[in-house]
Amino acid sequence: MPEALRNKTPKPKYDVALIGGGIMSTTLATLLHELEPGLKVVIFERLGRFAQESSAAWNNAGTGHSAFCELNYTPEDDDGNISISKAEKIAEQFEISKQFWSYLVSKNIIDHPKEFINNCPHMSLVFGQNEVAFLQKRHQEMIKSVLFHGMEFSADHDQLREWIPLIMSKRKETEVLAATKMDLGTDVNFGTLTRKMGRFLSEDSNVEIFLYHEVKDIDLREDGKWAIDVKDRLHNHRQEVVADFVFIGAGGYALPLLESSDIPESEGYGGFPVSGEWLVSHNPDLIEKHHAKVYTQATVDAPPMSVPHLDLRIIDGKRALLFGPFAGFSTKFLKEGSYLDLPESINFKNIRSLFGAWWHNLPLTQYLVRQVAMTKMQRIQHLREFIKDARDEDWEMRVAGQRVQIIKKDEEEGGKLEFGTEVVVNENGTIASLLGASPGASTAAYAMIQVLEKCFPDKIKNEWREKLLEIIPSYGQKLSENPELTRKIREYAKEKLQLDH
Repeated sequence: MPEALRNKTPKPKYDVALIGGGIMSTTLATLLHELEPGLKVVIFERLGRFAQESSAAWNNAGTGHSAFCELNYTPEDDDGNISISKAEKIAEQFEISKQFWSYLVSKNIIDHPKEFINNCPHMSLVFGQNEVAFLQKRHQEMIKSVLFHGMEFSADHDQLREWIPLIMSKRKETEVLAATKMDLGTDVNFGTLTRKMGRFLSEDSNVEIFLYHEVKDIDLREDGKWAIDVKDRLHNHRQEVVADFVFIGAGGYALPLLESSDIPESEGYGGFPVSGEWLVSHNPDLIEKHHAKVYTQATVDAPPMSVPHLDLRIIDGKRALLFGPFAGFSTKFLKEGSYLDLPESINFKNIRSLFGAWWHNLPLTQYLVRQVAMTKMQRIQHLREFIKDARDEDWEMRVAGQRVQIIKKDEEEGGKLEFGTEVVVNENGTIASLLGASPGASTAAYAMIQVLEKCFPDKIKNEWREKLLEIIPSYGQKLSENPELTRKIREYAKEKLQLDH
Protein backbone atom coordinates (compact mmCIF):
# COMPACT_ATOMS: atom_id res chain seq x y z
CA MET A 1 0.00 0.00 0.00
CA PRO A 2 1.48 3.43 -0.92
CA GLU A 3 2.57 5.59 2.02
CA ALA A 4 -0.15 8.15 1.18
CA LEU A 5 -2.80 5.54 1.94
CA ARG A 6 -1.43 4.79 5.40
CA ASN A 7 -3.04 7.80 7.10
CA LYS A 8 -3.89 6.72 10.62
CA THR A 9 -7.10 8.66 11.01
CA PRO A 10 -9.09 11.11 8.89
CA LYS A 11 -9.04 14.80 9.71
CA PRO A 12 -12.14 16.17 11.43
CA LYS A 13 -13.07 18.50 8.54
CA TYR A 14 -12.92 18.42 4.70
CA ASP A 15 -14.28 20.52 1.86
CA VAL A 16 -15.40 17.42 -0.06
CA ALA A 17 -16.02 13.84 1.08
CA LEU A 18 -16.43 11.10 -1.51
CA ILE A 19 -17.88 7.73 -0.53
CA GLY A 20 -16.74 4.71 -2.54
CA GLY A 21 -13.55 3.89 -4.42
CA GLY A 22 -15.02 3.09 -7.82
CA ILE A 23 -14.90 4.79 -11.20
CA MET A 24 -17.36 7.53 -10.20
CA SER A 25 -15.62 8.80 -7.05
CA THR A 26 -12.13 8.63 -8.57
CA THR A 27 -13.37 10.50 -11.65
CA LEU A 28 -14.96 13.21 -9.51
CA ALA A 29 -11.89 13.48 -7.25
CA THR A 30 -9.60 13.80 -10.28
CA LEU A 31 -11.81 16.46 -11.86
CA LEU A 32 -11.94 18.44 -8.60
CA HIS A 33 -8.16 18.20 -8.19
CA GLU A 34 -7.60 19.54 -11.70
CA LEU A 35 -10.18 22.31 -11.34
CA GLU A 36 -9.17 23.44 -7.83
CA PRO A 37 -6.06 21.68 -6.45
CA GLY A 38 -6.37 23.42 -3.08
CA LEU A 39 -9.63 21.70 -2.13
CA LYS A 40 -9.41 19.40 0.88
CA VAL A 41 -10.85 16.14 -0.49
CA VAL A 42 -11.21 12.72 1.15
CA ILE A 43 -12.28 9.34 -0.26
CA PHE A 44 -13.61 6.55 1.98
CA GLU A 45 -13.56 2.99 0.56
CA ARG A 46 -14.90 0.10 2.66
CA LEU A 47 -12.73 -2.57 0.97
CA GLY A 48 -8.94 -2.89 0.83
CA ARG A 49 -8.53 -1.78 -2.78
CA PHE A 50 -10.17 0.54 -5.28
CA ALA A 51 -12.54 -0.85 -7.94
CA GLN A 52 -13.43 -4.10 -6.21
CA GLU A 53 -17.16 -3.95 -6.88
CA SER A 54 -18.98 -2.80 -10.06
CA SER A 55 -15.86 -1.18 -11.54
CA ALA A 56 -13.84 -4.43 -11.39
CA ALA A 57 -13.04 -5.83 -14.83
CA TRP A 58 -14.99 -9.08 -14.55
CA ASN A 59 -17.93 -7.44 -12.76
CA ASN A 60 -19.06 -5.65 -15.94
CA ALA A 61 -18.95 -6.32 -19.69
CA GLY A 62 -16.24 -3.74 -20.36
CA THR A 63 -18.29 -2.22 -23.18
CA GLY A 64 -17.41 1.37 -23.87
CA HIS A 65 -21.11 2.18 -24.29
CA SER A 66 -21.42 4.37 -27.39
CA ALA A 67 -24.86 3.08 -28.51
CA PHE A 68 -23.20 1.44 -31.53
CA CYS A 69 -24.53 -2.03 -30.71
CA GLU A 70 -27.20 -1.67 -27.99
CA LEU A 71 -30.52 -2.01 -29.79
CA ASN A 72 -32.60 -0.87 -26.79
CA TYR A 73 -31.18 2.66 -27.24
CA THR A 74 -32.94 3.00 -30.64
CA PRO A 75 -36.64 2.22 -30.04
CA GLU A 76 -39.15 1.85 -32.85
CA ASP A 77 -42.61 3.37 -32.35
CA ASP A 78 -45.97 1.92 -33.48
CA ASP A 79 -45.69 3.76 -36.80
CA GLY A 80 -42.31 2.18 -37.58
CA ASN A 81 -40.26 5.31 -36.84
CA ILE A 82 -36.87 4.71 -35.20
CA SER A 83 -35.58 7.29 -32.75
CA ILE A 84 -31.82 7.66 -32.42
CA SER A 85 -31.88 10.60 -29.98
CA LYS A 86 -31.03 8.47 -26.93
CA ALA A 87 -28.28 6.72 -28.89
CA GLU A 88 -26.78 10.09 -29.84
CA LYS A 89 -26.83 11.27 -26.21
CA ILE A 90 -25.04 8.14 -24.99
CA ALA A 91 -22.49 8.32 -27.83
CA GLU A 92 -21.76 11.94 -26.90
CA GLN A 93 -21.41 11.02 -23.23
CA PHE A 94 -18.81 8.36 -24.03
CA GLU A 95 -16.91 10.87 -26.16
CA ILE A 96 -16.73 13.06 -23.05
CA SER A 97 -15.16 10.14 -21.16
CA LYS A 98 -12.64 9.61 -23.96
CA GLN A 99 -11.70 13.30 -23.90
CA PHE A 100 -11.25 13.17 -20.13
CA TRP A 101 -9.02 10.09 -20.34
CA SER A 102 -7.06 11.67 -23.22
CA TYR A 103 -6.42 14.73 -21.05
CA LEU A 104 -5.20 12.51 -18.20
CA VAL A 105 -2.78 10.75 -20.55
CA SER A 106 -1.54 14.04 -22.04
CA LYS A 107 -0.80 15.37 -18.52
CA ASN A 108 0.91 12.11 -17.47
CA ILE A 109 -1.72 11.66 -14.76
CA ILE A 110 -2.26 8.14 -16.10
CA ASP A 111 -0.09 6.14 -18.50
CA HIS A 112 -0.16 3.15 -20.86
CA PRO A 113 -3.73 3.60 -22.16
CA LYS A 114 -3.72 0.17 -23.81
CA GLU A 115 -3.80 -1.27 -20.30
CA PHE A 116 -7.38 0.01 -19.93
CA ILE A 117 -8.83 0.75 -23.41
CA ASN A 118 -8.54 -1.10 -26.72
CA ASN A 119 -10.43 -1.03 -29.98
CA CYS A 120 -13.01 -3.77 -30.31
CA PRO A 121 -15.69 -3.60 -33.03
CA HIS A 122 -19.24 -3.19 -31.71
CA MET A 123 -21.86 -5.21 -33.59
CA SER A 124 -25.63 -5.72 -33.49
CA LEU A 125 -26.86 -9.14 -34.64
CA VAL A 126 -30.47 -10.06 -35.40
CA PHE A 127 -32.33 -13.12 -36.67
CA GLY A 128 -35.43 -13.39 -38.90
CA GLN A 129 -36.98 -11.24 -41.63
CA ASN A 130 -38.70 -8.72 -39.32
CA GLU A 131 -35.61 -8.08 -37.21
CA VAL A 132 -33.38 -7.82 -40.28
CA ALA A 133 -35.74 -5.20 -41.73
CA PHE A 134 -35.61 -3.31 -38.41
CA LEU A 135 -31.80 -3.43 -38.27
CA GLN A 136 -31.47 -2.19 -41.85
CA LYS A 137 -33.85 0.68 -41.16
CA ARG A 138 -31.98 1.47 -37.94
CA HIS A 139 -28.68 1.51 -39.84
CA GLN A 140 -30.07 3.89 -42.48
CA GLU A 141 -31.27 6.22 -39.72
CA MET A 142 -28.07 6.10 -37.67
CA ILE A 143 -25.59 6.80 -40.46
CA LYS A 144 -27.33 10.15 -41.01
CA SER A 145 -25.67 11.22 -37.75
CA VAL A 146 -21.97 12.08 -37.72
CA LEU A 147 -21.66 10.07 -34.50
CA PHE A 148 -22.37 6.85 -36.37
CA HIS A 149 -20.50 7.48 -39.64
CA GLY A 150 -18.68 4.36 -40.68
CA MET A 151 -21.30 1.92 -39.39
CA GLU A 152 -21.64 -1.00 -41.83
CA PHE A 153 -24.67 -3.23 -42.45
CA SER A 154 -24.74 -6.68 -44.03
CA ALA A 155 -27.11 -9.61 -44.41
CA ASP A 156 -24.66 -11.42 -46.70
CA HIS A 157 -23.36 -14.70 -45.27
CA ASP A 158 -19.92 -14.34 -46.88
CA GLN A 159 -19.48 -10.88 -45.37
CA LEU A 160 -20.75 -12.05 -41.98
CA ARG A 161 -18.31 -14.97 -42.03
CA GLU A 162 -15.48 -12.42 -42.31
CA TRP A 163 -16.87 -10.35 -39.45
CA ILE A 164 -17.94 -13.10 -37.02
CA PRO A 165 -16.52 -16.48 -38.12
CA LEU A 166 -17.20 -18.14 -34.76
CA ILE A 167 -20.89 -17.22 -34.85
CA MET A 168 -21.31 -18.08 -38.54
CA SER A 169 -19.72 -21.53 -38.26
CA LYS A 170 -22.16 -24.39 -38.94
CA ARG A 171 -25.01 -22.04 -39.96
CA LYS A 172 -27.32 -22.97 -42.84
CA GLU A 173 -27.19 -20.80 -45.95
CA THR A 174 -30.98 -20.43 -45.71
CA GLU A 175 -30.83 -18.80 -42.26
CA VAL A 176 -31.92 -15.15 -42.32
CA LEU A 177 -29.75 -12.90 -40.18
CA ALA A 178 -27.95 -9.57 -40.38
CA ALA A 179 -25.48 -7.45 -38.48
CA THR A 180 -24.16 -3.93 -38.21
CA LYS A 181 -20.51 -3.26 -37.40
CA MET A 182 -18.79 -0.21 -35.97
CA ASP A 183 -14.99 -0.45 -35.85
CA LEU A 184 -14.79 2.57 -33.54
CA GLY A 185 -16.07 0.46 -30.61
CA THR A 186 -13.93 -0.19 -27.53
CA ASP A 187 -13.34 -2.66 -24.72
CA VAL A 188 -12.57 -0.90 -21.43
CA ASN A 189 -11.05 -2.25 -18.22
CA PHE A 190 -12.68 0.14 -15.76
CA GLY A 191 -10.91 -1.50 -12.81
CA THR A 192 -7.45 -0.72 -14.17
CA LEU A 193 -8.52 2.80 -15.15
CA THR A 194 -9.94 3.45 -11.67
CA ARG A 195 -6.77 2.24 -9.97
CA LYS A 196 -4.60 4.37 -12.28
CA MET A 197 -6.53 7.47 -11.19
CA GLY A 198 -6.43 6.27 -7.58
CA ARG A 199 -2.64 5.90 -7.75
CA PHE A 200 -2.28 9.48 -9.01
CA LEU A 201 -4.62 10.81 -6.31
CA SER A 202 -2.74 8.99 -3.54
CA GLU A 203 0.76 9.91 -4.72
CA ASP A 204 0.52 13.26 -6.53
CA SER A 205 -2.43 15.15 -5.08
CA ASN A 206 -3.59 16.31 -1.66
CA VAL A 207 -6.63 14.01 -1.87
CA GLU A 208 -6.64 11.74 1.19
CA ILE A 209 -7.68 8.11 0.72
CA PHE A 210 -8.82 5.77 3.48
CA LEU A 211 -9.25 2.09 2.63
CA TYR A 212 -11.18 -0.26 4.93
CA HIS A 213 -13.23 2.76 6.01
CA GLU A 214 -16.99 2.40 5.75
CA VAL A 215 -19.45 5.28 5.98
CA LYS A 216 -22.36 4.19 8.16
CA ASP A 217 -24.51 7.32 8.38
CA ILE A 218 -24.79 10.88 7.02
CA ASP A 219 -26.58 13.64 8.95
CA LEU A 220 -27.18 17.31 8.20
CA ARG A 221 -25.93 19.65 10.92
CA GLU A 222 -27.58 22.92 11.90
CA ASP A 223 -24.79 24.87 10.18
CA GLY A 224 -25.58 23.18 6.84
CA LYS A 225 -22.52 20.95 6.83
CA TRP A 226 -22.64 17.15 6.81
CA ALA A 227 -21.67 14.92 9.72
CA ILE A 228 -20.34 11.60 8.41
CA ASP A 229 -20.12 8.57 10.69
CA VAL A 230 -17.06 6.60 9.50
CA LYS A 231 -16.03 3.15 10.74
CA ASP A 232 -12.43 1.98 10.46
CA ARG A 233 -13.07 -1.70 9.69
CA LEU A 234 -9.51 -2.81 10.48
CA HIS A 235 -9.37 -1.31 13.97
CA ASN A 236 -13.12 -1.33 14.74
CA HIS A 237 -12.98 2.39 15.47
CA ARG A 238 -15.63 4.99 14.61
CA GLN A 239 -15.33 8.74 14.27
CA GLU A 240 -17.27 11.70 12.92
CA VAL A 241 -15.97 13.62 9.93
CA VAL A 242 -17.51 16.91 8.78
CA ALA A 243 -17.70 17.96 5.10
CA ASP A 244 -19.17 20.89 3.19
CA PHE A 245 -20.08 18.64 0.25
CA VAL A 246 -20.68 14.89 0.06
CA PHE A 247 -20.81 12.62 -2.98
CA ILE A 248 -22.17 9.10 -2.58
CA GLY A 249 -20.62 6.88 -5.24
CA ALA A 250 -20.96 3.67 -3.30
CA GLY A 251 -22.62 1.48 -5.93
CA GLY A 252 -25.43 -0.56 -4.39
CA TYR A 253 -24.83 1.05 -0.99
CA ALA A 254 -25.56 4.51 -2.39
CA LEU A 255 -29.30 4.09 -1.81
CA PRO A 256 -29.26 3.36 1.96
CA LEU A 257 -26.67 6.09 2.51
CA LEU A 258 -28.78 8.56 0.53
CA GLU A 259 -31.79 7.60 2.65
CA SER A 260 -29.77 8.13 5.83
CA SER A 261 -29.24 11.78 4.80
CA ASP A 262 -33.03 12.39 5.07
CA ILE A 263 -33.05 14.84 2.17
CA PRO A 264 -36.54 15.21 0.63
CA GLU A 265 -35.16 14.27 -2.79
CA SER A 266 -34.40 10.74 -1.52
CA GLU A 267 -38.00 9.99 -0.56
CA GLY A 268 -39.76 7.24 -2.48
CA TYR A 269 -36.62 5.71 -3.94
CA GLY A 270 -36.20 1.98 -3.60
CA GLY A 271 -33.70 -0.53 -4.88
CA PHE A 272 -34.05 -3.88 -6.61
CA PRO A 273 -30.80 -5.90 -6.47
CA VAL A 274 -29.90 -7.93 -9.54
CA SER A 275 -26.80 -10.09 -9.78
CA GLY A 276 -25.45 -11.69 -12.91
CA GLU A 277 -23.28 -14.48 -14.24
CA TRP A 278 -21.17 -14.90 -17.36
CA LEU A 279 -20.03 -17.86 -19.34
CA VAL A 280 -16.30 -17.27 -19.93
CA SER A 281 -13.87 -19.03 -22.27
CA HIS A 282 -10.09 -18.82 -22.32
CA ASN A 283 -9.78 -21.29 -25.22
CA PRO A 284 -7.30 -19.67 -27.68
CA ASP A 285 -8.87 -21.41 -30.70
CA LEU A 286 -12.24 -19.80 -29.96
CA ILE A 287 -10.72 -16.41 -29.12
CA GLU A 288 -8.87 -16.38 -32.45
CA LYS A 289 -12.22 -16.56 -34.27
CA HIS A 290 -14.03 -13.77 -32.43
CA HIS A 291 -12.80 -10.17 -32.26
CA ALA A 292 -15.92 -8.13 -31.46
CA LYS A 293 -18.69 -7.34 -28.99
CA VAL A 294 -21.87 -8.73 -30.53
CA TYR A 295 -25.20 -7.67 -29.01
CA THR A 296 -28.65 -8.94 -29.99
CA GLN A 297 -32.25 -8.30 -28.94
CA ALA A 298 -33.42 -8.93 -25.38
CA THR A 299 -35.87 -11.78 -25.01
CA VAL A 300 -39.49 -11.04 -24.10
CA ASP A 301 -39.85 -9.75 -20.50
CA ALA A 302 -36.08 -9.52 -20.06
CA PRO A 303 -34.71 -6.23 -18.66
CA PRO A 304 -32.40 -4.17 -20.92
CA MET A 305 -29.31 -5.11 -18.90
CA SER A 306 -29.94 -8.77 -19.83
CA VAL A 307 -29.46 -8.32 -23.58
CA PRO A 308 -27.45 -11.39 -24.69
CA HIS A 309 -24.00 -10.59 -26.06
CA LEU A 310 -20.82 -12.44 -27.00
CA ASP A 311 -17.81 -10.27 -26.26
CA LEU A 312 -14.09 -10.18 -26.69
CA ARG A 313 -12.53 -9.03 -23.39
CA ILE A 314 -8.97 -7.75 -22.99
CA ILE A 315 -8.00 -7.84 -19.31
CA ASP A 316 -4.43 -7.42 -18.06
CA GLY A 317 -3.19 -8.02 -21.59
CA LYS A 318 -5.00 -11.36 -21.91
CA ARG A 319 -7.92 -12.06 -24.23
CA ALA A 320 -11.02 -14.02 -23.30
CA LEU A 321 -14.60 -14.48 -24.52
CA LEU A 322 -17.58 -13.63 -22.39
CA PHE A 323 -21.23 -14.57 -22.98
CA GLY A 324 -24.28 -13.44 -21.03
CA PRO A 325 -25.36 -11.93 -18.83
CA PHE A 326 -27.57 -14.42 -17.04
CA ALA A 327 -29.60 -12.67 -14.37
CA GLY A 328 -29.40 -13.78 -10.77
CA PHE A 329 -30.89 -12.57 -7.53
CA SER A 330 -29.43 -11.80 -4.15
CA THR A 331 -30.69 -9.58 -1.35
CA LYS A 332 -27.17 -8.08 -1.16
CA PHE A 333 -26.65 -4.58 -2.58
CA LEU A 334 -22.93 -5.30 -3.17
CA LYS A 335 -21.01 -8.52 -3.83
CA GLU A 336 -19.22 -7.88 -0.53
CA GLY A 337 -22.46 -6.78 1.10
CA SER A 338 -24.96 -8.26 3.55
CA TYR A 339 -28.00 -10.46 2.89
CA LEU A 340 -29.93 -7.98 5.06
CA ASP A 341 -29.31 -5.10 2.60
CA LEU A 342 -32.67 -5.40 0.81
CA PRO A 343 -34.94 -5.95 3.85
CA GLU A 344 -33.18 -3.19 5.78
CA SER A 345 -33.69 -0.76 2.87
CA ILE A 346 -37.51 -1.00 3.10
CA ASN A 347 -39.23 1.80 5.01
CA PHE A 348 -42.54 3.68 5.12
CA LYS A 349 -41.30 6.24 2.59
CA ASN A 350 -40.51 3.72 -0.18
CA ILE A 351 -42.69 0.68 0.51
CA ARG A 352 -45.43 1.91 -1.86
CA SER A 353 -42.83 2.42 -4.61
CA LEU A 354 -41.37 -1.05 -4.06
CA PHE A 355 -44.76 -2.79 -4.06
CA GLY A 356 -45.95 -0.84 -7.12
CA ALA A 357 -42.81 -1.69 -9.08
CA TRP A 358 -43.10 -5.36 -8.14
CA TRP A 359 -46.80 -5.54 -9.03
CA HIS A 360 -46.31 -3.91 -12.43
CA ASN A 361 -43.23 -6.01 -13.24
CA LEU A 362 -44.48 -9.52 -12.49
CA PRO A 363 -43.14 -10.83 -15.85
CA LEU A 364 -39.68 -9.55 -14.83
CA THR A 365 -39.95 -11.40 -11.52
CA GLN A 366 -40.88 -14.59 -13.37
CA TYR A 367 -37.98 -14.03 -15.77
CA LEU A 368 -35.52 -13.70 -12.86
CA VAL A 369 -36.88 -16.85 -11.20
CA ARG A 370 -36.34 -18.79 -14.43
CA GLN A 371 -32.84 -17.38 -14.85
CA VAL A 372 -31.79 -18.18 -11.29
CA ALA A 373 -33.00 -21.77 -11.72
CA MET A 374 -30.97 -22.39 -14.90
CA THR A 375 -28.22 -24.99 -14.87
CA LYS A 376 -24.89 -24.50 -16.63
CA MET A 377 -26.05 -26.85 -19.41
CA GLN A 378 -29.18 -24.70 -19.96
CA ARG A 379 -26.94 -21.65 -20.22
CA ILE A 380 -24.78 -23.47 -22.77
CA GLN A 381 -27.95 -24.09 -24.79
CA HIS A 382 -28.51 -20.32 -24.92
CA LEU A 383 -24.90 -19.86 -25.99
CA ARG A 384 -25.53 -22.27 -28.89
CA GLU A 385 -27.88 -19.67 -30.39
CA PHE A 386 -24.63 -17.74 -30.98
CA ILE A 387 -22.09 -20.56 -31.32
CA LYS A 388 -23.72 -23.61 -32.89
CA ASP A 389 -21.12 -26.13 -31.70
CA ALA A 390 -20.33 -24.63 -28.27
CA ARG A 391 -18.84 -27.23 -25.94
CA ASP A 392 -19.45 -27.31 -22.20
CA GLU A 393 -15.77 -27.93 -21.41
CA ASP A 394 -14.68 -24.70 -23.14
CA TRP A 395 -16.73 -22.47 -20.83
CA GLU A 396 -16.82 -21.73 -17.11
CA MET A 397 -19.30 -19.77 -15.00
CA ARG A 398 -18.19 -16.47 -13.52
CA VAL A 399 -20.23 -14.26 -11.16
CA ALA A 400 -20.63 -10.69 -12.37
CA GLY A 401 -21.11 -7.57 -10.28
CA GLN A 402 -24.12 -6.79 -8.13
CA ARG A 403 -26.43 -4.06 -9.47
CA VAL A 404 -29.23 -2.19 -7.73
CA GLN A 405 -31.88 -1.01 -10.18
CA ILE A 406 -33.66 2.20 -9.21
CA ILE A 407 -37.31 2.11 -8.16
CA LYS A 408 -38.87 5.57 -8.32
CA LYS A 409 -42.12 6.85 -6.89
CA ASP A 410 -44.88 7.01 -9.50
CA GLU A 411 -48.30 8.55 -8.90
CA GLU A 412 -50.18 6.08 -11.11
CA GLU A 413 -48.32 2.83 -10.50
CA GLY A 414 -46.93 3.48 -7.04
CA GLY A 415 -43.41 2.74 -8.21
CA LYS A 416 -41.53 2.32 -11.48
CA LEU A 417 -38.40 0.30 -12.17
CA GLU A 418 -35.77 2.45 -13.90
CA PHE A 419 -32.88 1.00 -15.90
CA GLY A 420 -30.70 4.06 -16.39
CA THR A 421 -28.18 6.02 -14.36
CA GLU A 422 -29.45 8.93 -12.27
CA VAL A 423 -27.83 11.72 -10.27
CA VAL A 424 -29.82 12.79 -7.19
CA VAL A 425 -28.93 16.19 -5.68
CA ASN A 426 -30.47 18.09 -2.77
CA GLU A 427 -31.93 21.56 -3.16
CA ASN A 428 -28.84 23.54 -2.20
CA GLY A 429 -26.35 21.21 -3.92
CA THR A 430 -24.41 20.09 -0.85
CA ILE A 431 -24.96 16.35 -1.32
CA ALA A 432 -25.20 14.23 -4.47
CA SER A 433 -25.58 10.55 -5.16
CA LEU A 434 -25.33 8.35 -8.23
CA LEU A 435 -27.98 5.64 -8.52
CA GLY A 436 -28.60 2.97 -11.15
CA ALA A 437 -26.62 0.84 -13.56
CA SER A 438 -26.15 0.88 -17.36
CA PRO A 439 -24.56 2.73 -19.13
CA GLY A 440 -22.83 3.50 -15.84
CA ALA A 441 -19.03 3.50 -15.93
CA SER A 442 -18.82 4.45 -19.61
CA THR A 443 -20.44 7.78 -18.86
CA ALA A 444 -18.63 8.49 -15.58
CA ALA A 445 -17.01 11.72 -16.78
CA TYR A 446 -20.34 13.06 -18.08
CA ALA A 447 -22.17 12.05 -14.88
CA MET A 448 -19.57 13.69 -12.64
CA ILE A 449 -19.64 16.90 -14.69
CA GLN A 450 -23.41 16.85 -14.13
CA VAL A 451 -22.70 16.70 -10.39
CA LEU A 452 -20.35 19.69 -10.69
CA GLU A 453 -22.91 21.65 -12.71
CA LYS A 454 -25.66 21.02 -10.16
CA CYS A 455 -23.57 21.46 -7.02
CA PHE A 456 -20.99 24.09 -8.04
CA PRO A 457 -22.84 26.09 -10.74
CA ASP A 458 -21.07 29.41 -10.09
CA LYS A 459 -17.60 27.87 -10.21
CA ILE A 460 -18.43 25.94 -13.41
CA LYS A 461 -19.58 29.15 -15.11
CA ASN A 462 -16.67 31.24 -13.91
CA GLU A 463 -13.31 30.21 -12.42
CA TRP A 464 -13.47 26.55 -13.47
CA ARG A 465 -14.75 27.08 -17.00
CA GLU A 466 -11.45 27.63 -18.83
CA LYS A 467 -9.84 24.58 -17.21
CA LEU A 468 -12.93 22.45 -17.90
CA LEU A 469 -12.74 23.35 -21.58
CA GLU A 470 -9.09 22.24 -21.56
CA ILE A 471 -10.13 18.91 -20.05
CA ILE A 472 -13.24 18.46 -22.23
CA PRO A 473 -12.75 20.46 -25.47
CA SER A 474 -16.32 19.76 -26.62
CA TYR A 475 -17.89 20.90 -23.32
CA GLY A 476 -21.16 22.77 -23.89
CA GLN A 477 -21.47 21.74 -27.54
CA LYS A 478 -23.57 19.04 -29.20
CA LEU A 479 -21.39 16.77 -31.27
CA SER A 480 -24.35 15.55 -33.29
CA GLU A 481 -24.69 19.09 -34.65
CA ASN A 482 -20.97 19.64 -35.24
CA PRO A 483 -19.35 17.11 -37.63
CA GLU A 484 -16.00 18.94 -37.72
CA LEU A 485 -15.70 19.04 -33.92
CA THR A 486 -16.69 15.35 -33.72
CA ARG A 487 -13.94 14.36 -36.14
CA LYS A 488 -11.43 16.56 -34.33
CA ILE A 489 -12.03 15.15 -30.84
CA ARG A 490 -12.12 11.57 -32.14
CA GLU A 491 -8.73 12.09 -33.76
CA TYR A 492 -7.47 13.61 -30.50
CA ALA A 493 -8.71 10.58 -28.52
CA LYS A 494 -7.30 8.17 -31.11
CA GLU A 495 -3.84 9.68 -30.75
CA LYS A 496 -3.76 10.04 -26.94
CA LEU A 497 -5.42 6.70 -26.15
CA GLN A 498 -3.43 4.86 -28.83
CA LEU A 499 -6.57 3.57 -30.55
CA ASP A 500 -6.48 1.97 -33.97
CA HIS A 501 -9.71 3.34 -35.47
